Amino acid sequence: MTDQTEYAVTVSPRLIAIREAHRAQMDRLGLLRRPWVLLGGAPEPAMPEALRMSHARVDINNSGLAAKRFGWGPADLSVRRPVESWDVFPDLEARAMLWFSPRPRWRQRWKLLRQRKARIAALVSLHPDDREAINLALLGAEMTSIGELGKPSTGIAALCYGLFIGVPEIVLSGFSFARVGHSYDTLARPRWQIAEDRFALEKLRAHPGVATSEPELAADLGLRLWRPDIGGAA
Repeated sequence: MTDQTEYAVTVSPRLIAIREAHRAQMDRLGLLRRPWVLLGGAPEPAMPEALRMSHARVDINNSGLAAKRFGWGPADLSVRRPVESWDVFPDLEARAMLWFSPRPRWRQRWKLLRQRKARIAALVSLHPDDREAINLALLGAEMTSIGELGKPSTGIAALCYGLFIGVPEIVLSGFSFARVGHSYDTLARPRWQIAEDRFALEKLRAHPGVATSEPELAADLGLRLWRPDIGGAA
């Protein structure tokens, strides 16, 4: 395959096997060869219609609740961390879910069956330890010394995952270091892992497959700004 990813550390045989297995799963779902737009939790995400039409929408944690309010329909993929509450968005709908979960696959399916209002057509699972191994493969071991947690947020982990399996382009929408709170949360609770996410994006900003639809983020970090009128290039 053609792979533009440059790994910061040596990729283990286990990670190579994980990559091939997940490439096959995402290919069956029609998501491997399509560009992605990741919908993060920042308020007022910049998601023009042209971007929604041309890219597979990937909702991070409960950001799909904001998408539902905007009338954007179900996500092509929902990415979920292990401890994310279902109470915020019990009627989540997505064509597939990538669940970072330590539970056995049968437990994950059982958990999904208990969410009677949710509609998830397909499940792809990845152990959190493997998620962090992918992060380190792209970002380097220095990541573990950044910030309070030493690991990026679910949204940046989804970016690393997509690059790792070879998604051709990933656009960040609803990602911001300036806007506080969450688009799906009226309590304006703070977002964590700011230092970690900034470090990760500084590492990945020169990657040809990484862009953002957020002008302030592009100006802040030097990320490529996605524009529909010139083929996605800024």
